[in-house]
Amino acid sequence: MCETKGTTRGTDDVAAGELQADVLVAGGGIAGIAAAAAAARGGKNVLLIEREYGLGGMATLGLVTIFLPLCDGNGRQLVYGLGEELLKLSIKHGAEANYPHAWLDGGSDEEKKQHRYLVQFNPHLFALAAERFLIGLGVNILYGTLCTGVDTADGRIERLYFENKSGRGFARAASYIDCTGDADICALSSAPTALHSGGNGLASWYYYLDAGKAKLKMFGLADKPPKNEGAHDGAYDAAITESIGDMRFSGVNGSELSSAVIAAHEKMYEDILAEMAISSDCVPVTISSIPLVRMSRRLAGEYTLDESEAQKPMADSIGMTGDWRKRGPAFEIPFGTLYTQAVKNLLAAGRDISVTDAMWDVTRVIPPCAVTGEAAGTAASITSDFTTIEIAKLQKRLVASGVKLHLADIPR
Repeated sequence: MCETKGTTRGTDDVAAGELQADVLVAGGGIAGIAAAAAAARGGKNVLLIEREYGLGGMATLGLVTIFLPLCDGNGRQLVYGLGEELLKLSIKHGAEANYPHAWLDGGSDEEKKQHRYLVQFNPHLFALAAERFLIGLGVNILYGTLCTGVDTADGRIERLYFENKSGRGFARAASYIDCTGDADICALSSAPTALHSGGNGLASWYYYLDAGKAKLKMFGLADKPPKNEGAHDGAYDAAITESIGDMRFSGVNGSELSSAVIAAHEKMYEDILAEMAISSDCVPVTISSIPLVRMSRRLAGEYTLDESEAQKPMADSIGMTGDWRKRGPAFEIPFGTLYTQAVKNLLAAGRDISVTDAMWDVTRVIPPCAVTGEAAGTAASITSDFTTIEIAKLQKRLVASGVKLHLADIPR
């Protein structure tokens, strides 16, 4: 567990004390869960800092409850390791919809081609199961805590500042993994970052009871994926919706975020009232409790992956992902998308990684977030200088954990 060094309130303005860990993970979404789990399994003391009071991020608190495909749409599974482990954990107590029979119950190759490896899960059960999962691995979780600054020296983060109900505190770690979704730690440490040029559209998903049955209303989506090549399964056609209204927001400006949330709430409120007017049995039960930000700020890393690089072998691949929007594309994700020479003990994972705007829509979803989180946590269990990591050693550890690194490793 993390060590705590108490301080007197007001001394050095550190009311919450000093925390120490081997690995500090900022953000408890899917990438953060995977990073923390991988680092803990690698024998490290892990501190996970999360600003909300639950794990899962967009997947659970945002109610975006579709575990998008682990496959390429042509019957080949691409995501293994913690990506698949978390999918199974998400439906430990039963799938909410679209249980992947072909993939989990020994279906034929033809059935796997017809039905992608995806599922809809219950967000509340998944968040609780994920918390128990990490606690069981010895991860120290600090909820309700916002990362506010870092000290750097000689190209390394020396300590990270945070604030919560106890006041201001700081943590020291050998390695830091940015899973905030908005590259907050990257920006605070002056690592190179980039903003998505298109911004985000409005969305606010909610659950409602209709005749005693809980239903998910996918009310708006940040961007509408292309409807071509027979890309989609009926299983998630309903998610292919336009964003609400014309407003666009970056996701990294406080006032703008508040305005976006208020606008989304207004539209959602109108939609709920319209549904209630149609059916007197319709009752809203829960709404997204965080802004539905898809693409905001990311690391500008040593390698920037582009959508045009489907099927391209990557010597430093740390895992793979498909394209949730269409069948066929498969991507090897290079380790170079996770780090920068500018800050040696910092990694990005999840939607923070270094990709082009076109590729961002592919890598922001659950499966690649789990893949990059697992790679980051595994790397942090090996070294705290990611600019000199032995890629072969990292890859060997990932393979031992069940990860598939290259398309050539998967039979056609």
